[in-house]
Amino acid sequence: MKGRTRKRTYRAVYRLLDRVSPVPFDCGAICGSVCCTAAYDDESLGIMLLPGEEKVHDRSGGWLSWESLITNEYEFPESWKGRIWFVRCKAPPHCPRNLRPIQCRTFPLTPHLDEDGELSLIFNDFDLPYVCPMIEDETELDERFVRATMTAWKHLIRDPLIYDLVWKESRDRDALNMDCR
Repeated sequence: MKGRTRKRTYRAVYRLLDRVSPVPFDCGAICGSVCCTAAYDDESLGIMLLPGEEKVHDRSGGWLSWESLITNEYEFPESWKGRIWFVRCKAPPHCPRNLRPIQCRTFPLTPHLDEDGELSLIFNDFDLPYVCPMIEDETELDERFVRATMTAWKHLIRDPLIYDLVWKESRDRDALNMDCR
C-alpha cells in the first residue's frame, strides 16, 4: 500500500525524533525495557509500519522480521487497500535505536484527533500485555520530546492514509471510553 509520505519525509521525521527522548535518562532502566523485550517473548507483538515507512528500512539488515498483512483481514481504515508491513525486532532490547519505526520513537505517546480534527498527544492507551511505568504513572515527559513528537505527527497526518488511521483509532478510543462510563 502506498501512502503519500515520501522517503525523505520519513528520514526527516526520524532525524527530528533522534534528538529527543521521553525522559532525560534511558526509560528502559525503570522497567527492564519491557516494551522491547515483551515483543521478543510474545511473537504477536511488534510494530506496524506506517504506509510507505518500509522505504527507510533495509530489509536485508537482518535485525527485523517482516510480515506482510492484508489490510482487509484486519481492522484498518476502509481507505487502506492492499498490504501493510508488520515488523518485530529479532534481538530486543538490542535493536538499533537509530532505526526504530515511528511508533517506537513516539512511545509512550500516541496521536489523537478530536471530533473537529484537532491533533493532540495522549499517553498510549492500547491494550498492552505489559505495564509501562511512564504510562501508568503519567510521568512528566521531556517537553522537547513532546514538541518533536507533535511536529512529527503533524507532518505525518498530512498523508490521507495516516490521517485515516489516526482518525479511526481516535474514534475507536472515544467509543471505548464512552462504553467505560
